[in-house]
Amino acid sequence: MSKPDSPRFLVGIDLGTTHTVVCYADLSQDVATAVPAIFEIEQLVGPGEVAPRPLLPSFRYHPAAAELAQDQLVLPWPRTHLPGDDGVYIVGEYARELGSKVEGRQVASAKSWLSHDKVDRSAEILPWASAQDVVKVSPVVACGSYLLHVRCAWNHAHPDALLEHQEIVITVPASFDEAARALTLQAAELAGLPAVTLLEEPQAVCYDWYYRHKDTAADVLADVRLLLVVDVGGGTTDLSLIQVKTDAGQLALNRIAVGDHWMLGGDNVDLAIARIAEQRICASGKALSAASLSQLIQQSRNAKELLLSHDPVEKATVTVVGGGARLIGGARSAELTRAEIHSLALDGFFPAIPFAELPKRRGSAIVEFGLPYAPDPAVSKYLSLFLSQHQDSCRKALGLDGQQTAIPDAVLFNGGVFNSPVLHARALAVLSDWRGRNVVALQNNRPDQAVAFGAVAFALAKHSKTLRIGGGSARSYFLQVEGQDGATLGVCILPKATEEGVEVALADRQFALQVNQPVQFMLSSYNGDETFSAGQLVSMSDVAEATVADDRFQKLPPLVAALDHNDLQKEVAVTLVTRLTEVGTLDLYCQSQSDDRRWKVEFQLRKNLQLAHAYQESVLPPRIDDAIAEIEGVFGASDKNVDAHAVKRLRPTLEKLLGNRNEWDSALSRALFDALWERRKKRRRSQNHERIWFNLAGFCIRPGFGYPADDWRVDNIWSLYQQGLQFNKENQSWADWWTFWRRLAGGLDQTAQQRIYKDISKFLNPSSTRNLKLKTEIKNKSYDDMVRLAGALEELPIATKLELAGWFIKRLEKSSETQTTWWALGRLTARVPFHGGLETVIPPDKLAPMLKSVMAQDWRKNQNAAFAAVMMVRMTHDRSRDLAESVRNSVIEKLAAAKAPDLWQRIVSEYVELDEADSKRVFGEALPVGLKLLAGPERKR
Repeated sequence: MSKPDSPRFLVGIDLGTTHTVVCYADLSQDVATAVPAIFEIEQLVGPGEVAPRPLLPSFRYHPAAAELAQDQLVLPWPRTHLPGDDGVYIVGEYARELGSKVEGRQVASAKSWLSHDKVDRSAEILPWASAQDVVKVSPVVACGSYLLHVRCAWNHAHPDALLEHQEIVITVPASFDEAARALTLQAAELAGLPAVTLLEEPQAVCYDWYYRHKDTAADVLADVRLLLVVDVGGGTTDLSLIQVKTDAGQLALNRIAVGDHWMLGGDNVDLAIARIAEQRICASGKALSAASLSQLIQQSRNAKELLLSHDPVEKATVTVVGGGARLIGGARSAELTRAEIHSLALDGFFPAIPFAELPKRRGSAIVEFGLPYAPDPAVSKYLSLFLSQHQDSCRKALGLDGQQTAIPDAVLFNGGVFNSPVLHARALAVLSDWRGRNVVALQNNRPDQAVAFGAVAFALAKHSKTLRIGGGSARSYFLQVEGQDGATLGVCILPKATEEGVEVALADRQFALQVNQPVQFMLSSYNGDETFSAGQLVSMSDVAEATVADDRFQKLPPLVAALDHNDLQKEVAVTLVTRLTEVGTLDLYCQSQSDDRRWKVEFQLRKNLQLAHAYQESVLPPRIDDAIAEIEGVFGASDKNVDAHAVKRLRPTLEKLLGNRNEWDSALSRALFDALWERRKKRRRSQNHERIWFNLAGFCIRPGFGYPADDWRVDNIWSLYQQGLQFNKENQSWADWWTFWRRLAGGLDQTAQQRIYKDISKFLNPSSTRNLKLKTEIKNKSYDDMVRLAGALEELPIATKLELAGWFIKRLEKSSETQTTWWALGRLTARVPFHGGLETVIPPDKLAPMLKSVMAQDWRKNQNAAFAAVMMVRMTHDRSRDLAESVRNSVIEKLAAAKAPDLWQRIVSEYVELDEADSKRVFGEALPVGLKLLAGPERKR
């Protein structure tokens, strides 16, 4: 069916953490009289039972092969799949119910995973911590499957007005970053909805309120100057400030601030309740597995709704049902009372605190079930933080002087949390106490549905050209540039409040753009009250200092591109043009001054968040040109002019010019690598040329990510692997070859790592010692360096890691291996990967046989084995990765008896960051100066 010229329906979709809600308005009526309505979504509500519901629970259940009969899974429409997602699954109410009864088969909180920057959000990782036989999907696919179900249900009800042909608005948290917004659009496209508009959820709530009160809104808000929107959903707390103005009865709303992304919501309450229940269920036994915890969380959510509802019960029981052979007779229960849950919710999540009391800043956020929750569970403290950061804007909107505390005079609550009248009343009381008089609470009787209704109200406002919430960009954006005196400056490329679709051209500022090579654009965003104009310069040293002390400055992923130009010139004169898109993302273009050519620059999102880098402090040393001249003399001159001995002197010569190479920072290292890469073809002049090229180039590109344009570099480097070694007869050449690939392994994707593993696995397999030809090759191809390379392949699938680790254990049990194998074993089995995603961490239950072998070693004599054990049992506070407390205690006792460093014992008992010496030991050598290994998966962006 071809797409009609104009849509018949406006459709709003609230793709929520806990529920997905759909509303619509029929445009066949007059726009002025169109009324938004809930679209009830048909879904499985029991075995073989389909019924329409106003909410589609955002849960997905993966049944076992013989768990449910096919006739129990039939929907009113033909089964439809996302590309590559052809397994059997259930979404909606029945999926939520089954997940509360059976462990390890339910996907929950997929929306929260979209904003989790420490995992590959396009990788098949959900259900998190499930059994190996459970089919897994990515967070993007999980969200896409909810949208696909919505599309199928809609199209079944409207065969003449397919959803993909309608005007669709999907809502997202205002705090969603560029990546999470892009992934939401990707999920929609997978579901067959390629053309959608994104709308911030707090704005949607306001649009809904205004639509329902448009006849009286001006009167209701006559004395209101500043509205605070508090949206506490299942996974996030989303805050916005909206200035209210009335002029001759005409209402104007302007969004002036949004909060940062806090993973704090109803899920945190459910988790806290689940922990209380777990303590009772496991009073005399070990803690629940991550899969059992997931089941208990669903039970706790149901109990919370019963105990905090408008008509609460006094008690509720939660039950964990065993799995497998324990399914019958394996149930364990705990009782929860209304009083204790009432106290937990109020004092834990909405404590009555004085204004300006801020959240605790712990070393790591709470991690349960794989997700990094906010480090402090008190929503009221984050309200205090948000309002403290925007006091200037609050005072201006309220007309107060610079000495008074400014608290909004009205609030609009939204989100499933506020279905509880107890929590609604406490939150309002806290705000009123801060203000010193009552804060007006705007009415919202449907906190579960207001966002979806508001999405339709927003679309109606566009069509009818009625009230639109202004505000534009919630942040100002700065580009780092070098001034004429060499100082690092920031130029404002998009001021706060710039409206969507408006191009901002920095016509008065011209830049020299490097082309035909990778270029980097360092950006920061500012979320405070100070205003800047387009093109305004600020000192980046001031911004850098503020970034450390003030959450309002955020360093963004670098914008990186290799911009092609037909001419041979290396620089062209350009001006910058920026634009805020309708989906809230930033477009940056470089406009040529000599012609109409324009280059768009894209964000580099991959891996940049796992290392911290002080970009603004990177200044190349004075003798860098001399160093590049030395590289040119060895790898760039014509063959007849080459000094045969110069290549052997190259490294000491560079160190004489630039200092000890262990002190080279990443900017210098990458500059040297780029010089070597440009001259790579001459590496094959001799064996020494090839060996030393790989040695130096590998050192300068390590760890393969963390610096702008590294993705571009590594993608190009991979072509060398296909070419192989030219001089492949000497052990030392192979040592430098394998070391080169180990040093940049962090930048290689899984496909590349699997290719390397396939090539070296035949040498690592213990059975190779029975093959004389392989045994000779092992001797000539630097076996130890192959082992170290294998240990660095963190992106390998879990099954492959288990195979490799098993081989290492077999070799170690014969006592014929060096410390290299212990290091590789520890790296492969580590609880906290250096560069790999959390989805590649070997599950705890698979480590028991290997740990037994490691524990059998004498750690007094073999501290390498002790360190491998530390990596295997390191504490993460994520029960899907942590080993049982009894196991960790055994390791701690053995470490103490072996007089191992105190830090090692602390690593096993609590989450700590590694010091520089142990970071070097994990990585295999020191990181470049300026690159720092950050806290593990618990770190919150």
